[in-house]
Amino acid sequence: MQISSRFTIAIHMMACMENFKNDYKITSDFLAGSINVNPVVIRRILSQLRDAGLIEVKRGTGGAALAKKPEEITFLDVYRAVECIEENTLFHFHENPNPNCPVGRNIHNILDDKLLQVQKAMERELESITLADVMNDLKRYI
Repeated sequence: MQISSRFTIAIHMMACMENFKNDYKITSDFLAGSINVNPVVIRRILSQLRDAGLIEVKRGTGGAALAKKPEEITFLDVYRAVECIEENTLFHFHENPNPNCPVGRNIHNILDDKLLQVQKAMERELESITLADVMNDLKRYI
């Protein structure tokens, strides 16, 4: 299992928005240059972040900006905005375990609660980290 790169790209984008907000117009081309991906990827993630209420995007050449303060944006907010999973479905379960097998017949009963527990733990950790934490670390490296 691996979380897609959309999550880290989104964090990178938002860090750029905050870091360069007073110096540059934050466009998809600008962000693509920092992240080194196609601007189409950036525009798709910008739409997801906008739809989640995390950023504001002005049409045309207006640019993008955070819609909330960095300390109000958690990793969980970003994760939920860009990772296309439904609630409580981080783990995809194989569709048709064999009902004639004692393991196959019972595997959902055995694993469902445990996998939900793992997902909740991950979400608690994601909720404890904010974009402000990223910005503080960034200041130490720049």
